[in-house]
Amino acid sequence: MVGSMTEGAPTLSLVVLCYAAGEFTREFTTQTLKMMQDYSIEDFELILVGNYFEGSGDRTPEIVRELATTDPRIHFQAELKQGMMGWDLRSGLHRARGEYIAFIDGDGQMPIDDVGRLFKFIATGDFDLVKTYRVTRSDGWHRKLLSIVYNFLFRSLVPGLEALDMNSKPKMIRRAAFERMTLSSDGWFIDAEIMLEARHHSMAIGEIPTEFHPLNTRSSFVNVSAVFEFLWNLFRRRFKESFR
Repeated sequence: MVGSMTEGAPTLSLVVLCYAAGEFTREFTTQTLKMMQDYSIEDFELILVGNYFEGSGDRTPEIVRELATTDPRIHFQAELKQGMMGWDLRSGLHRARGEYIAFIDGDGQMPIDDVGRLFKFIATGDFDLVKTYRVTRSDGWHRKLLSIVYNFLFRSLVPGLEALDMNSKPKMIRRAAFERMTLSSDGWFIDAEIMLEARHHSMAIGEIPTEFHPLNTRSSFVNVSAVFEFLWNLFRRRFKESFR
């Protein structure tokens, strides 16, 4: 599902999920370009995913299109949505050409500097997939509770996966490892699906700590129904694995 690596492909592809981020997408893109400079990452592509619902009035699609005209390293994905976060992520990953593929939410909750830190971390050569885990959170008690419940259930139902925080981003994956994954989730389960694929293929996983910032640009898309989605998909995946 990932775009094949071609001659002249960048070292790093970074997919930014910009759904409904609006004008903040400009600021986040500026922060991202500065981070690349600070970490001496020159050979990269930035894929801004601004998929949208028809009639929503979301200006993000036109903003990502405009940003793509300002720098040849910036590309955009802006299509009518056929799914939720998982579909957006897969549509962005499909365009990624880099040796390393990373993705992050573009709402400012996850520090963009984590991408640079993960790039240095994975370059040691010891890991197929590297990610963050949240040691401090500023997103309210309900999100903290949902995360605690979800990670507890995940570790209980999926033994042997050495990871602390399944949904934390950014995540960064070597292309060779990513091309072994089969991803199909259209919703919030996509992060868990990636971790399950890493476990299925016995990939080496590394983690670094991070801080999770408050969400000041919009209201959260995550609610209690997301936990039920996680559980349903997790049970379904575990059932399918028994026949693999």
